[in-house]
Amino acid sequence: MKNDAQLQTEVLDELQWEPNVDATQIGVTVKDGIVTLTGQVPFYAEKFEAERAAKRIYGVRAVANDIEVKIPGPHQRTDSEIAAAALNALKWNAAVPEDKVQVTVRDSWITLEGMLEGQHQKEAADQAVRKLIGARGVTNLIVIKPKASVADIKSKIEAAFRRSAEVDSQGIKVEARNGTVILKGKLHSFTEREEAERAAWAAPGVAKVDNQILVMPGDW
Repeated sequence: MKNDAQLQTEVLDELQWEPNVDATQIGVTVKDGIVTLTGQVPFYAEKFEAERAAKRIYGVRAVANDIEVKIPGPHQRTDSEIAAAALNALKWNAAVPEDKVQVTVRDSWITLEGMLEGQHQKEAADQAVRKLIGARGVTNLIVIKPKASVADIKSKIEAAFRRSAEVDSQGIKVEARNGTVILKGKLHSFTEREEAERAAWAAPGVAKVDNQILVMPGDW
């Protein structure tokens, strides 16, 4: 099992390996397997990619992303400009139903609201606006409308876990009620945990996923 110093080194190496991140601007500390990222970056997309890079490291139990997005003068935009760009990005994304997502921008922070039929559409909306110049962050409040029975949702998720090469299905328990899926159990890595959640979201009718899976590296 990796100690905190090893995890810190590997996270730093992964940040340097990630082409969308300037690792020289990011600090990394680790305590009890929990990674904290600090520093300043010019774009929200870079903050997002830094967090993803840290989560890829085996042994990381959680990530606290305290990186500050400080937008350089030439890249600063008004809230109105960011809102217009966000609406245009959503309009040109084939995965996002037209006129189903509302956009609010305050202090350069984008908030998405609305109701869609699937998590893939919600994620597509998030991805569409994440890389906009001038944005400091994105809050995705889009709601998924349930349209399948509890039993059907549970069985489809369990089948998806069994098919996945990235998830140890034996370590997961699935509960479903009123469109909400609760995942319990333990897995070896943060990547496995996120893959389990992604598989759960992919089931038709899922409105919310409560991921209670514990990340416990090593043998158990």
